[in-house]
Amino acid sequence: MKNKTHVYKGAIEILESNNVSYDIQVISAHRNPEELDKYLKDSDAKIFIAIAGLSAALSGVIASKTDKAVLGVPVSSKLGGLDALLSTVQMPKGVPVASVGIDNSTNAALMAVRILNLSRNK
Repeated sequence: MKNKTHVYKGAIEILESNNVSYDIQVISAHRNPEELDKYLKDSDAKIFIAIAGLSAALSGVIASKTDKAVLGVPVSSKLGGLDALLSTVQMPKGVPVASVGIDNSTNAALMAVRILNLSRNK
């Protein structure tokens, strides 16, 4: 990630403070589609947090390939992140992505923890 570590640091802090295991991968939906397919197929993740800027296709591509929860974090770059925000929230029917605010991986991780707690509290 091009010097955008500040974006995912908030998620790491939340996940670690809640004892949630995580895995960080840097995979482009556009540049590495085969690598993304393999990762999704082999992953045992229950939730995906997709952090992406510009066209922000990553969250939608992931959601189109899995039935697991996908949380999109739009990243500020061009247009202050508005392009990424709109790309993340404007998913077609049948491709659900929950979106948080621009650069707000903290809220994505908090939502992931709440979703995981739903199955733990049964």
